[in-house]
Amino acid sequence: MRLRSLATTFAFALALSLSAAAAGAQATPTASRPLELSAFGGLTGTYTGLSGGRNLGITAGVDLGFRPFFGFRPFLEGRGTYPIDGGQVDAQKSALAGLRVERPLARLSPRLNLSADILLGRGQINYQNGGYPSLSGDFLYVASTSSVISPGLGLDFRLTDHFSVLADAQFQHWDTPATASGSIWAKPLTLALRYRFNFNRHGYATR
Repeated sequence: MRLRSLATTFAFALALSLSAAAAGAQATPTASRPLELSAFGGLTGTYTGLSGGRNLGITAGVDLGFRPFFGFRPFLEGRGTYPIDGGQVDAQKSALAGLRVERPLARLSPRLNLSADILLGRGQINYQNGGYPSLSGDFLYVASTSSVISPGLGLDFRLTDHFSVLADAQFQHWDTPATASGSIWAKPLTLALRYRFNFNRHGYATR
């Protein structure tokens, strides 16, 4: 019930934010600058990959974008995810950084962008309800740390020059002593609001 209540509250707040941002949207073309700094935050639902485990977490991150080339725009991205509801099996938190590449989907909408990323970092798994049994059954794992490899895909829909909504799916490889293979594949799904900072005193330049 807690998971569903938090998700419903966030969805309602996000809808209000998007409505307000859309009401202020201008009909001008999307901005394109040599450097672009943005920050995002939202909710993440994670299928942890261990015994049907699920998390509800908060994800926040920053992106530094560079000048586009051949229709693609590269970004350096850093993000962190923290579980606010660790579920009944395992709670995963991580800090990742890496490269993201974005391309406009102009044929569908001038405001829609598709992105792909590869992120690397570290994470910690906290095993719930007193611990997760070892393969031998002789003891319980309480927590473990791991390197994390996280490729992903995302969609970003620009509402105004500053605001956009993004949906993001990652496919994360974690190491864990709790499985026979020594690893799990987690699947975090994120819905977030992005804010782009404008440092251009002369306004936005069109693409």
